Amino acid sequence: MSRRSPPHEVGAAGAPRDLGLERRAIDVVRGLAMDAPHAARSGHQGTAMALAPLAHVLWSRIMTYDPTAPHWPDRDRFVLSAGHASILLYSMAHLCGYDLTLEDLRAFRQWGSRTPGHPEAAPAIGVEVTTGPLGQGFANAVGMALAERWLRTRYGAELCDHHTFVICSDGDVAEGVSHEAASLAGHLGLGRLVYVYDDNRVSIDGATDLWLSDDAAARFAAYGWHVETLGEAAEDLDALEAALRRAMATEAPSLLVLRSRIAHPSPDLTDSPAAHGYALFDEEIAAAKAAMGLPAEETFWVPDDVAAYYRTAGRRGGAARRAWEERWSAAAASRPELPRLWGLRPPAGWDSGVGPWALGASVATRAASGACLNALAGAMDHLVAGGADLTGNTGTKLAEDTPLSRRNPGGRQVFFGVREHAMAAAMVGMARHGGLLPVGGTFLVFSDYMRPAVRLAALSQAKAVFCWSHDSLGVGEDGPTHQPVEQLASLRAIPDLTVIRPADAPETLGAWRVAADSDGPTALILTRQGTPVLAGSDPEAVRRGAYVLSEPPGAAVTLVGTGSEVALCVRAAERLGADGVAAAVVSMPSWELFAAQEARYREAVIPPGRPSLAVEAGVTQGWERWVDRALGVERFGASAPGQVVMAELGMHPDRVVAAVRELLEDAPRADRATATERSEAT
Repeated sequence: MSRRSPPHEVGAAGAPRDLGLERRAIDVVRGLAMDAPHAARSGHQGTAMALAPLAHVLWSRIMTYDPTAPHWPDRDRFVLSAGHASILLYSMAHLCGYDLTLEDLRAFRQWGSRTPGHPEAAPAIGVEVTTGPLGQGFANAVGMALAERWLRTRYGAELCDHHTFVICSDGDVAEGVSHEAASLAGHLGLGRLVYVYDDNRVSIDGATDLWLSDDAAARFAAYGWHVETLGEAAEDLDALEAALRRAMATEAPSLLVLRSRIAHPSPDLTDSPAAHGYALFDEEIAAAKAAMGLPAEETFWVPDDVAAYYRTAGRRGGAARRAWEERWSAAAASRPELPRLWGLRPPAGWDSGVGPWALGASVATRAASGACLNALAGAMDHLVAGGADLTGNTGTKLAEDTPLSRRNPGGRQVFFGVREHAMAAAMVGMARHGGLLPVGGTFLVFSDYMRPAVRLAALSQAKAVFCWSHDSLGVGEDGPTHQPVEQLASLRAIPDLTVIRPADAPETLGAWRVAADSDGPTALILTRQGTPVLAGSDPEAVRRGAYVLSEPPGAAVTLVGTGSEVALCVRAAERLGADGVAAAVVSMPSWELFAAQEARYREAVIPPGRPSLAVEAGVTQGWERWVDRALGVERFGASAPGQVVMAELGMHPDRVVAAVRELLEDAPRADRATATERSEAT
């Protein structure tokens, strides 16, 4: 058990407990859980009402945190995977002293409010990760527990010593990602990870026996978890606390199965599927408040004694935080790596030993990426990397490190196994926990399995590096099931995700520099096949998203390529030049970085008065923002050697030359928009 855990018999203020006051405090939380969704005319009331006693025990008896220092690295983490019950989290955060006011609760689910319909990462108000899509928080917590144990192993319990607590629902344990994540957590033996499964047997469609008959306790026990079935203990504060403390003391992840009654103590809607959403209106709320002895005519009612009780509970972790800060300061004075731990910035010159690569050398960008990753890992002790059973294939193998395992919890090589979705979600959890830079890889076509977690990484600005290799039809013989066509466009559609597809080895180094300096998630799109190191390739220009690779005098057309197709554009430009058509070549590794540049720079790279053609081995969706025409692949691939597939589907110099001639025959057009107008119209 953590040395910070308070004794079982001591109350929030360090004095004998006043159970009457605690019961009234819980009822106040239930009142808020009804009032805020009712004010919004939207939300979920029933689960928050049912779990108010559990939340009370966690915040006032169990968890160590300090609302006055919400980013304190050694705080306990809480994840509400059942994110539809967000009003429960907001209510507890407000009552316990986080920077969240009663007016913020009144603004629940409104434009610009700090209390959105599902939790969005904001540690300042007690929200650790962005949840909502069921199962995501469940898997994020596995990454958090992995990070806690890794840091504790590497730097000592005096600097890292906390637990991760999770509330999950029927929907969470039904989602496939929870199976992946639970299997991984059990395999790694991640203790200090405590889940309470709210087995209320209610879903939107009705009772869960319509669609669920799993034995959750047996399932998680089979994963190697510590499992307890608590039965009808949702109102028993001491039983809840005792079960949580038993779970905290185990060396395995824990699942406590709790049979709660949704919307309790509503006289009419307890156990009703309707209470999963917004169902308690004026009369139902008044009846429930009457049953609890709350003033039915008052909304958002928090009496002074309840407010004082929870504020005292919120101050309980202050002493632990101050003692930790003293230990941290003493350790940091003699350990220079510690001050960099939470900033996740590499030291200057981390890449000094990477490259150079000989001009014309054929280097797969996945191999170049692996060299960059190992250089970064050499400079950043707190980097962990791995793949979804494709570690060597994706360039995410660390050359001089040992596997992270149950027996070696401080290893940096993570073997996630065939669990792409859990890998991505755990990476988000690691990143949101802090102190670790997670890197994970698989084939680009399998990014589809990861997309929900990657989307939330972008939404919550979790600093993680996703390495997706085998990025095109060049995969070859594995056929269309393994050849990505639409995946690159789908990733570019995610706001706040920086997608970089480098043309060659030097650009790959530039991509890693961007990823290392970023504050959010980065997607690296990498080739399986070798690509030539190009004349004019500029690692630093990657930061600007696109740049002119070559431009002969009097250029009549601009060819824009990404990844391996930049070399294709170079070959096509050479053929066009031999035929008297001067063609400039632009490498455009990142749309997002290019879009962030000033209009003058963008127009210098892709001049609006010159016909332009993009070449990319994927769907052309979105290229109209940047160029006049795009040559791509609007169908699935085929099983054949990679170069054959590429050529047959148009990724060949002859087809590029033909496309240029077709474009020039149609140019100039009087109505042709400028590059700036194209960008602004999108």
